[in-house]
Amino acid sequence: MNTNHPPSDVRIPSSLESHMQRPYERVVTELAAAFPRPVSDRMHDAYFVFSFLRTLDQVDELKSARPLLGEPVDVEYGPAQSSRVEDEPQAPEDVTRQLVDYLRGMFILGHPQTQINVGPSPTIPSIIGGLLPSIYNPNLVSDESSRRVATAEVEAVSMTADLLGYDAEKAGGVFTFGGTGTLLYAAKIGLEKAFPGTRKKGISTPGVIVCSDQAHYACLTIANWLGLGEENVIRVATSEDNEIKLDKFEARLREVIESGRRIACLIATTGTTDAFGLDDLEGMCRIRDRLVDEYAMDYRPHLHADAVIGWAWSVFRDYDFDQNPPGFRHRTVRALAGTNRRIRHLPLADSTGIDFHKTGFTPYVSSAVVVKDRKDLGLIARDEESMPYLFQSGHYHPGKFTLETTRSGKGPMAALANLRLFGKKGLRCLLGHLVSMAEELREHLEGQAATTVLNGRNFGPVTLFRVYPDGIDTFTMPEAERRDANLRDQLRNHNEYNRRIFDLVQQDALKGEGVLLSLTDCFRMTDYGEPVVALKSYIMSPSSREEHTDAVLQSLRKARRIIDRES
Repeated sequence: MNTNHPPSDVRIPSSLESHMQRPYERVVTELAAAFPRPVSDRMHDAYFVFSFLRTLDQVDELKSARPLLGEPVDVEYGPAQSSRVEDEPQAPEDVTRQLVDYLRGMFILGHPQTQINVGPSPTIPSIIGGLLPSIYNPNLVSDESSRRVATAEVEAVSMTADLLGYDAEKAGGVFTFGGTGTLLYAAKIGLEKAFPGTRKKGISTPGVIVCSDQAHYACLTIANWLGLGEENVIRVATSEDNEIKLDKFEARLREVIESGRRIACLIATTGTTDAFGLDDLEGMCRIRDRLVDEYAMDYRPHLHADAVIGWAWSVFRDYDFDQNPPGFRHRTVRALAGTNRRIRHLPLADSTGIDFHKTGFTPYVSSAVVVKDRKDLGLIARDEESMPYLFQSGHYHPGKFTLETTRSGKGPMAALANLRLFGKKGLRCLLGHLVSMAEELREHLEGQAATTVLNGRNFGPVTLFRVYPDGIDTFTMPEAERRDANLRDQLRNHNEYNRRIFDLVQQDALKGEGVLLSLTDCFRMTDYGEPVVALKSYIMSPSSREEHTDAVLQSLRKARRIIDRES
């Protein structure tokens, strides 16, 4: 018997075992402790759990009353660029301690004083939903490599399709890399409808994407990546409600059709990123169908609802606004009903983009594209012979048509966790609360002489507003400076005034005083081509209360006093 390799049933004392190991074997033995055990091992499992708890303790030490972790830090990329892999391994405890350090200075999205963009705090079940796939690494290319996690994707898509108003037995969909990914899938399907055979032969004639001028810039991204070209994104003017003008929409479609170009995708934005504007999806669908018949088109342009933010309001499709069971304030009920009048038409869209990591309160990334008819996914499928080493068993093989081969199970598991956690009632109450807080803030802003709400006719949790110096009539100035080119200089001065307000408010917030707000450099363009700068409050924390809306006003007053002294 070779004495260098003892029988497997003989336990060698660790000191002797270490002595008998080759150098690389000792390193591998040490590194093995950094992996979860593939079989039950109570001691090692306890170490695994303790590692998480110790890490969370280290993060907890960074918390304070301020809406950020630790102290404000200046992000430096020079040292990062100089980083290199060291020769020797490091202990897991040292590595995790270093990882915690990267969170220093980060905004706490669940803090009620954090009102920036649309970044919610994820729920505990959704965090666990993302954690479990991180441990066992299912790959959603196929159920060969994901097993029951694949059913989590099917369940999450089916539940969401039903929520949107689709026939869940006929609908389908997949999770993808973000909101841009959902648009990319929609446009790719639309390309195959407008240009049959594109996946093999490419685009032979010009194609366009049609959306509103308030649509997300991802429309340009997908036109770029699909080879359509950014110049073939046709942006249609919007109303003061930030929704697409239907007369302009029809006119642009007629121009495209009569010029011989084909329509790769029509995009209805149902919840714009800045103002929560909602396109009239029903009207867009009606115009599309009428023009298809009028021009005897040989295809029906794909209509996609970019509802990555607005989708969640689908829980109000069957809500009794008259009875109002949760007891929302009248102003909140009106706001929810105002959103529902557009969101309830999502079933008319051929596909819908969903971001659970926005108004679904999951960790990044959890996005899904849901199609009304799952047969549409077959339009973008690859030939099976091109993938000979996959799909040898099982029944669910989305890797045949997905852009990604490897897809994590984190997104579907996190989404499924929250769909079950909230139910319709829970999500209604949560969204209603956030809208109530936003409406509370708007009441305060509307009651101040120096502030004006810009998106008063949009009804989500986001409020865009401008602050003016003393002596300005805020009843007439916002409208006048958007219309009158003679007020160009005043507009620019007021833009800079709002940027200065933002800087001062943010400086205070980083000290633990006031709130963290956002700024948009272009809420809308004026009639004479100048951007209108606006401050933005995006209330997404379930911990938000009236005192946190009051804090916004207090921060603005303090900033105005500082500017007055500077002047």
